Order: sequence, then C-alpha cells, then structure tokens
Amino acid sequence: MSDENKSAPRINWLAELRGLAFMLLGVLAFHSFLAKPFYIPSASMVPNLLVGDRLVVSKYPYGWNWSSLSFHPLGRASWRIAPATLEYGDIVVVMPPEGTPSQTDYIKRVVGLPGDRIAVVDGQIVLNGVPVPQAVEPPMRLAADNQNICEGSPCLDAFANYLVRQEDGRAFYEPPTYRETLPNGASYRIIDHLQQYLDNYAEITVPDGHVFLMGDNRDHSADSRAPAALDGGNGLGGPVPIADISGRAEFITFSLDGRASLNPLTWWPALRPDRAWTSLRPALNVSGNDSGTAGEVEQ
Repeated sequence: MSDENKSAPRINWLAELRGLAFMLLGVLAFHSFLAKPFYIPSASMVPNLLVGDRLVVSKYPYGWNWSSLSFHPLGRASWRIAPATLEYGDIVVVMPPEGTPSQTDYIKRVVGLPGDRIAVVDGQIVLNGVPVPQAVEPPMRLAADNQNICEGSPCLDAFANYLVRQEDGRAFYEPPTYRETLPNGASYRIIDHLQQYLDNYAEITVPDGHVFLMGDNRDHSADSRAPAALDGGNGLGGPVPIADISGRAEFITFSLDGRASLNPLTWWPALRPDRAWTSLRPALNVSGNDSGTAGEVEQ
C-alpha cells in the first residue's frame, strides 16, 4: 500500500479539549489559591510602586475568601477560610467597593487594624491617640522622562512644581518625601506635598474584620479616607472588610516605562532594570528610631 493510501491518524478532539480544560483549571487554581500577577495602574502608591510595575501577589497569607477567586459568580461574601491577621505596613490588593464603575482592583497599604482608633490630622496618622512618626527624608528622585499615561496625562504630572533637570538633560521630580514608621516598626517612604481635604479625617474605631488602608502618595490616593462610589467618590469609603482583600503584594518582577507598547521590540528599551525583584515587604525598624534606613532600596 502506498503512502498516499495510508489514512492519517485521527485526532481525539475530546481528549484535546479535556487536556485544555484541565490546564485552564490548573491556572485558575494557582491564581486563586497561591499567587497571581498584578499590574500597577495608577500613581497612588508612588514612590514605592510606579505605574508600569508588574508584581506578584500571594493569595494565602490571610487565608482565602470570595475575593481570592479568579471569578466571583456568587458575588460578595464575608466567609474566610484559614483566616490570619494582617500586619501594619502590608501592601494589599483589595476589591473595589460596590457601585464602583471601574472593576480595577485597588492596591493600598494597611495602616489601621481591627479595634484601632485612627484619625488623620494635617496629613499625619494618629493611631490610638499617638501620632505616627513622620521623619523628613531627602526627596525621592522620580524620572520625568518616558512616563506612562494615566487618564490621558503623564502619571506624575502632579509633581510638575518639583521638576529638576540635570546637566545631561535628564529630568526628575523631587517631591517632599517622609519616612513613616508604624507601631510594629514597619517603615516606608511616603509623599505628601499638598494641603487638601484628605489631610484630615475624624477619628473612628476600625470595626472587627476590617482594616484601614491608605496610599503612599498621600495627596493622590483614593483610599479609606475618601468616599466610595455610592457616596459620590472614588475611594474605599472607610475601613475595608478583610474578606474584600484578595492578597498581599510580595515583590516586583519587572517594570516598563512609557516607551513600551504592544510591539515587543519596545519592551527591552522600556525596562527599568533597577526595579526587578524589589521586595514589597516593608523594612522593620526594630530599633524604634523613626528615621532609620535599614533595608532601604533606592528606587
């Protein structure tokens, strides 16, 4: 029998589809129970997170809940499996409040735990009646060239008054920078350069099962201080249910500036090599010195 008369092997499409389904289920399970990638879409966490950062968010540190899942067919719920306590200074991913037009997840820092009395006075957090230390730091140098675009404008345009141009032609923003240190010693940089309504927040007690979240870019963060969509704002509307937190940010895998496009040839020149593998766990200032610099990574 000639080769031409031999029948071609038949493809078992049922087996192929079954294999594809198992592969997709495996990816969904990994993203729901272990870790998933996350992209920084806004400047609310500058200087510690930049638009264009890609990072890994772990799903297990606080247990699992409805927001851990890749899809939410049953909607919001309060259940938690293997619940664990959050820590001051953790950077977490949180689901947007009900009624928020955009379903993009928020990423913020934990500054208040269940049972805490928290207020903000002239831009300074007051926890349980004690002001959280803020030490003046040398201004962060944020690259002004090749910025990503946020809602039609360069993401760091709000810092235009702090633009500095070097002799080699490169431009940087150098906004006022502070080091904040929470009660457990978690220490990180923040930027606060304006006087505006978010600088003051009347004292409340964080309810059980909730946390209070704020962005590190204090004047440009829609966080627990800002009203939620149902109240006419775009913030988190106060303390956030822990069940709405889908994971903890762990480290940056890579970062791309505004030169990146859908064309893969643009990705290499757009890489920010100094940001890859940066840990997002806050340095712990165990000495109690609020101006300490242990564990700092220059960004």
